[in-house]
Formats: sequence, C-alpha cells, structure tokens
Amino acid sequence: MSIRGHKVYHVSSCATWSEYTVTDANYILKVDPTIDLAYASFISCGFTTGFGGVWKEAKVKSGSSVAVFGLGAVGLGAISGAKMQGATKIIGIDKNELKEEKGKAFGMTDFINPSDSDKSASQLVKELSGGMGVDYSFECTGVAPLLTESLESTKVGTGKTIAIGVGADTTVQFDLTLLFGRTLKSTVLGGMKPTSDISIIAGKCQKEEFPLQELLTHEVQLADINKAFELLKQPDCVKVVIKI
Repeated sequence: MSIRGHKVYHVSSCATWSEYTVTDANYILKVDPTIDLAYASFISCGFTTGFGGVWKEAKVKSGSSVAVFGLGAVGLGAISGAKMQGATKIIGIDKNELKEEKGKAFGMTDFINPSDSDKSASQLVKELSGGMGVDYSFECTGVAPLLTESLESTKVGTGKTIAIGVGADTTVQFDLTLLFGRTLKSTVLGGMKPTSDISIIAGKCQKEEFPLQELLTHEVQLADINKAFELLKQPDCVKVVIKI
C-alpha cells in the first residue's frame, strides 16, 4: 500500500480503505449477488476466523466439550463452528451479560460471567465440565491473561487451546499448564482459504444456517465513521456496518 509513491504501513497487510487495491486472484471470492452485503462483510473475517479456528485448526470432534473466551463476532463464530462439529457442551465466557443471549442464538449451551464469582474463569469452566475441564478452548479476545485461563480450562493430557484473539504480547505459565500434556496452537484468520473454505461459509449463509443478523447491531453512514468507533464501546454492540 502506498500514497504518492511512499510506502504506508498497515495492520495485517490489509488496506481496506484504499481507493484501489491490486489483489491476487487466490484471495478473491465471488459470492451470490443476492447475499446481504453486510453479511458478506461478516464472513470476510471476524465470524469466519472464529468458525475456522474450530473447524480447520482444532478439528473439534463430535460429542466433545468446548469453551469460548470472548463472545464478540470471532467468539460467536467459534460457537457456530462447535455446534456444526457436533460439540455437546459449548461454554461461552464473557463479562458482558448481554452476550449471553447472542451466544445462545449461535448454539452456546452454558454461559459464564467471571465478574459474578470470586473464582477464576478456568475454575468455573471446570465446574461446568465435570471437574476435568473441556476438550477444546478458544481464546478470542487477545487479552493476555485469558490465554493462561483458556489453557487451564482444558483437560490435563488431552486439552487443546487455540489462540485466535490478537492483542498485547503475553506469556504463558510453563508449569502444570503445559507440562501435563495440554496443547497450545495459534491461528491466522482461522486457517481459512478464500476459494475452498470461505465459499462453504458463504453457501451456508445463503441457506441461513447461521443467524448472522444477530451480529448486526448498528449501521452508520461513512460520514459518521467516528460515531462507529464510539458505538464499538457500547455493551450491546457486536458489529457496526458502515454504509458507503
């Protein structure tokens, strides 16, 4: 990305605000023109990243238990992926009580608000999963301390944690957390490939298999883009669509 011949540095190689962008054909996906454009934007990242973390990276097995830390668009995508994969217990963890309703709409079976207890989030997850912890956990916030909590919420010996959220640098306790056979893996955009994987998500959206309308909480015009950033701070906000 450049302006007037000078290189411009941008996050994750994304230049979505450019007037013109040259893109490799492998990163372009043609979708059915009847799909709602807002929903099409949701499956380009966010929701799809969480979904892919469950489907492509963790390969969650049917009948397993799952914990999802953070119920934004990424976390809700992870819940949808867990439901599709046949997980029987899907625990959502978020400090925002309003996210409980959203989580249940996407397939969550249990909700934890860590603010309601003196216990850690991992302890609360274990209480809901028979004391052993869950088979898979997904950290979808990027909040550094939650990565250790996510790891500790999984079963000793077999538990798998996928770090999806992007945030500050963090450290993980290399003691009983990892030494007892747990697995920690990170993912970039859920391991999704545009033409082969996102096309499947797009197809499911066309069939209304996901309640993507639950993600759309606010709309603003481009001229009011500053308002969009303020809306993101509101507890009832999941996704803000900017109409051009």
